[in-house]
Amino acid sequence: MKILILNSTQIRELLPMPDCIELMADALSALARDEVHQPLRTIVRPPNARGLLGLMPAYRAGERGAFGLKAICVFPENPSQGKDAHQGAVTLFSRETGELLALMNASEITAIRTAAVSAVATRLLAREDACELAIIGAGVQARTHLAAIACVRAIKRARIVARNFEHAQILVDEMQPKFPFPIEAVRKNEEAVRGADLIVTATSSLEPVICHDWISPGAHVNAIGTHSPTSREVDSATMAAARIFVDRRESALNESGDYLLAAKEGVVGPESIVGEIGELLIGTKSGRSSATQITLFKSLGLAIEDVACAEYLYRKACGENVGTWADF
Repeated sequence: MKILILNSTQIRELLPMPDCIELMADALSALARDEVHQPLRTIVRPPNARGLLGLMPAYRAGERGAFGLKAICVFPENPSQGKDAHQGAVTLFSRETGELLALMNASEITAIRTAAVSAVATRLLAREDACELAIIGAGVQARTHLAAIACVRAIKRARIVARNFEHAQILVDEMQPKFPFPIEAVRKNEEAVRGADLIVTATSSLEPVICHDWISPGAHVNAIGTHSPTSREVDSATMAAARIFVDRRESALNESGDYLLAAKEGVVGPESIVGEIGELLIGTKSGRSSATQITLFKSLGLAIEDVACAEYLYRKACGENVGTWADF
């Protein structure tokens, strides 16, 4: 028996952002049609450890079906050492025999598919004329989100802000040659957000990094950085004012600090979550209802997104003879 191993470079080459955006739309539609079995992730959070381990299994039926599991460690201090905060592997198993088919770099899959899902949400929820982009954070997700949002809206200007201004400037210097629109590093979150109609929060912050008073009417927010019930990037006033959408309602109600902390303050409840992105895709829920409404997509990341990527990558790698095969 042999298994396919794909590293980060190979994944990046096989999974361009435009392709991943369509792949994620398909996976979230399948989820909304109940073609996916996906329990809540299991988090192993030892009290004295520097990070945590998340276990994310899923099964998809049908022609593109498979079993899959992402095992990922999240170490928030890694970026200060030049490493991705997410470290782990996505494993793909045959739905016919259960045999292990592939082992893939989880950091790269996570980086691409998270931004691709935000692009799906942006395509569905942002105003058609939205063109001013603000990104809070200067890590891996800031890079992929810049590319992803530019795939679905005609960006005219982007502003990047980070706790360390030098990190924001390094990101700008790296990314500017790749895009026709100006990208600027700014020093304050408010400076980035004011006037933006597309906002991405991609931080590891425990406290809100955006304030409702800064957000323009009609803006769309992709809140993707936090994944803990005790941390949040979005203030309660914004949560209360926004039309909220999620990748999975069950996940948001159990795992999202952005929602749970605002709910604890009594400003939102389960009814505040209008729908899942998959429900928008299959037409069972409606999105933006006015040009001045603030829409917000709270992303937690789903195992089916990783499994869909792994199944796609396996087929494409086999077809193009990419990757390393190892006896197992």
